[in-house]
Amino acid sequence: MASSGLFFKDGKKRIDYILVYKKSSPQVEKRSTFEKNLRAEGLMLEREPAVTNSDIMFVKIHCPWETLCKYAERMNIRMPFSLQRNMRELKSWLPRNPMKLDKEALPDLEETDCYTAPFSRARIHHFTINNKDSFFSNSTRSRIVHHMLQRTKYEDGKSKMGINRLLNNGTYEAAFPPHEGSHKSRHPIKTHGAQNHRHLLYERWARWGMWYKYQPLDLIRRYFGEKIGLYFAWLGWYTGMLIPAALVGLFVFLYGLFTMDSSQVSKEICEANETIMCPMCERNCTLQKLNESCIYAKVTHLFDNGGTVFFAIFMAIWATVFLEFWKRRRAVLTYDWDLIDWEDEEEELRPQFEAKYSQVERVNPITGKPEPFQPFPDKLSRLMVSVSGIFFMISLVLTAVFAVVVYRLVAMEQFASFKWYFIKKYWQFATSGTGVCINFMIIMSLNVVYEKVAYLLTDLEHPRTESEWENSFALKMFLFQFVNLNSSIFYIAFFLGRFAGRPGKYNKLFNRWRLEECHPSGCLIDLCLQMGVIMVLKQMWNNFMELGYPLLQNWWSRRKMKRGGQLMEHKISLPQWEKDWNLQPMNLHGLMDEYLEMVLQFGFTTIFVAAFPLAPLLALLNNIIEIRLDAYKFVTQWRRPMPARATDIGIWYGILEGIGVLAVITNAFVIAITSDYIPRFVYAYKYGPCTDQGYRQEKCLKGYVNSSLSVFDLSELGMGYSGYCRYRDYRAPPWSSTPYEFTLQFWHVLAARLAFIIVFEVSHGKERFLSISLKPELIFYSSPINK
Repeated sequence: MASSGLFFKDGKKRIDYILVYKKSSPQVEKRSTFEKNLRAEGLMLEREPAVTNSDIMFVKIHCPWETLCKYAERMNIRMPFSLQRNMRELKSWLPRNPMKLDKEALPDLEETDCYTAPFSRARIHHFTINNKDSFFSNSTRSRIVHHMLQRTKYEDGKSKMGINRLLNNGTYEAAFPPHEGSHKSRHPIKTHGAQNHRHLLYERWARWGMWYKYQPLDLIRRYFGEKIGLYFAWLGWYTGMLIPAALVGLFVFLYGLFTMDSSQVSKEICEANETIMCPMCERNCTLQKLNESCIYAKVTHLFDNGGTVFFAIFMAIWATVFLEFWKRRRAVLTYDWDLIDWEDEEEELRPQFEAKYSQVERVNPITGKPEPFQPFPDKLSRLMVSVSGIFFMISLVLTAVFAVVVYRLVAMEQFASFKWYFIKKYWQFATSGTGVCINFMIIMSLNVVYEKVAYLLTDLEHPRTESEWENSFALKMFLFQFVNLNSSIFYIAFFLGRFAGRPGKYNKLFNRWRLEECHPSGCLIDLCLQMGVIMVLKQMWNNFMELGYPLLQNWWSRRKMKRGGQLMEHKISLPQWEKDWNLQPMNLHGLMDEYLEMVLQFGFTTIFVAAFPLAPLLALLNNIIEIRLDAYKFVTQWRRPMPARATDIGIWYGILEGIGVLAVITNAFVIAITSDYIPRFVYAYKYGPCTDQGYRQEKCLKGYVNSSLSVFDLSELGMGYSGYCRYRDYRAPPWSSTPYEFTLQFWHVLAARLAFIIVFEVSHGKERFLSISLKPELIFYSSPINK
């Protein structure tokens, strides 16, 4: 048993925690004092040199029964004292759900339902202690040891304590709980059972073949702790809720696909072989016939059709339902995982905070002890500098977007005069496509800069505790990446083509480049292209960085050991603690990167979903991969993180609510301003052949294209042309008494757009007001979702 790397040399004492240090480290006295104090607190320590590196030393820590009981009582850890007697499991006549895990083959998957109470040594006989070695789970044992490591001194002085400070000053290289053995076995799990919980998680959760199965949340929580368990519960819930959104979005897309050829607008554009369009750029663009935009018109109809408004309303309701139902799901998990009465322990101060404000103290009203204090003027000044830095970085994003706009204006003329016929013919698509790719590269480059700046600004604020630091850092990273990811999309949705002017009086940037205008079929196709490319490429890049990068790092570590002959051609088997040391540590941000990726995706899925109904489907497919990818990473590629407790997803829920509100506003504007839904609606009811009959059939849009195009006298361009050309706008013809002035139809369309925005926002506001959710604290049942 000792050879497995899970026990001390005697094969009896289980290893609960591992400390790693370098023999060459000069912090010998601090380390010696720290370990001496750990022994005095009741822990047992044993040193073991590394097999692959003579400079590395491992300190194995075991927490004996008496110490476990003492600290379990101090920490108010709830432990089982009697079985619950209920009838939750009823035999069903329905066939077995293939998405549920095979519980017959996994007898260790579900915990026995028990009543729990805070552990007390005086009432120890009331608790169900069948085996002292297994009464406290491995994650609970690790959590108790971590608690002790955080509060043990290494020098004289009230602030000279804690493993975090020793890691920061180089006394130790790492501190982590060990994995419970290998995640693989030579024998099938169904015939020989699971070797350990890690093996069980790999076989029934982390393997790609389990992509369609529910997640074993109870086992995830037992192995990794409630904080990580809640993340995977939220991710699974979000992914499950994406299924109806993806199906409705796919239906809207297929509706557009099947009605593409019968669309009256597409027909009129494809058959307009005599309608001449005005040049769309200054120098190299030639006159084109409207029917040359046939493909663009058909593709635009895929995303801008009769189902668009319905889908936007559906997604606004979906976002609200998703958040409300997550509250209920979280309440169920909080009850099932015995977290209702749990309160987070008071956090210790950050070493940086103590070092900065050690000379200024005041009495903590909770603990009654003096502690460092940050004066309000200092806090305010630092906050102002931080806010200024945030605004500067946001202005940098806008500058990058402006640079892409300038590129599009320059490239527009170059592609229009390109030698290759295909590019010359589809110069608008080439301009948009290359602009999207350049924008994506800028986004990914700026993300690296943003992370460093967010670190700098957060450290400048000197947050008091680690959770305050994490919340401040997470909020900055979200703001930076949200603006970085969506600023170009906002430009295309609401500004592209809005200020281009008209033929003969175009607006120019720096009096040199004519502003870009929309295609005859509208700007929605540019918005779809921007969203689709960025969403697909970013998800592919994130997946590579999450799994591919750790795999490469671990492979390189093994390769270096083999090249150095350190494993003697595989004849030496490394102990578990050294295998864990060679794995990658969980990133410094904990779960922040995981939440940030999903929250940004949620924004992408909801904010402009009216323009890109396939976004929920792409998000669903990505998340199915993401769950197994994260599971594989946690189980096989990362060291075991310290099992932490939590009752919710923290600051991210408030951010999700803010995104939900923003999504309603933007989708209303996308439908009213970016798409052609409102102009078509006004034409059908006011100007079309069905004016007195109502908007009932596609034929009511007959003549819409001609009505939406204004006339311009080509002779006014001074380019040697004669006759008339058409352009997208509602302006009077050159032969009218008020040439090129806005027509009455323009004002009708504008009024309808504003009315639609108001009605959409008010109706959704009422829907949110009337949505009544059950009180989460009243839900005391266990849900089968993701069990």
